[in-house]
Amino acid sequence: MNEFSEVIKVGIADMNIARAPQTIRTSGLGSCVGVVLYDSLNEIAGLAHVMLPDSALSKGGAINIAKYADTAIPELALRLHKTGAIALKAKMAGGAQMFQFSAGNDMMRIGPRNVDAVRKELAALNIRIVSEDVGGNNGRTIEFDPKTSLLNIRTVNKGTVDI
Repeated sequence: MNEFSEVIKVGIADMNIARAPQTIRTSGLGSCVGVVLYDSLNEIAGLAHVMLPDSALSKGGAINIAKYADTAIPELALRLHKTGAIALKAKMAGGAQMFQFSAGNDMMRIGPRNVDAVRKELAALNIRIVSEDVGGNNGRTIEFDPKTSLLNIRTVNKGTVDI
């Protein structure tokens, strides 16, 4: 990554957009999934830090659309199209199973459920997943460069990889 470019930071249950030469980063991906939608031709990318699979899990009231896969991904695609992105592709990372549970309670499998929900939303929007680094049981920090279309992934206790 170019150390002179501005880094757009995305918090937990947050989303944002970056244009080259900016990069876009999120930290603290455990069971959460970082979803990057990008247009390599126009060098623009959006990143959503998805916490939960389905907004139906919301306890009512106003919901944070960036928090849920079913609301964050369509909204991020819409925002990117409004800023001039045309042909969107996706990369994603995260969805770890951070804790081991003795009971086979599917509700506790948040990471794998997030990954499945993200895949479902991307398929519904006909956005192809170019590469992914999901699962496992380690946290990740990701940074995407819209100029190179590379997603840099730093995994706790495992080092760094570009996909």
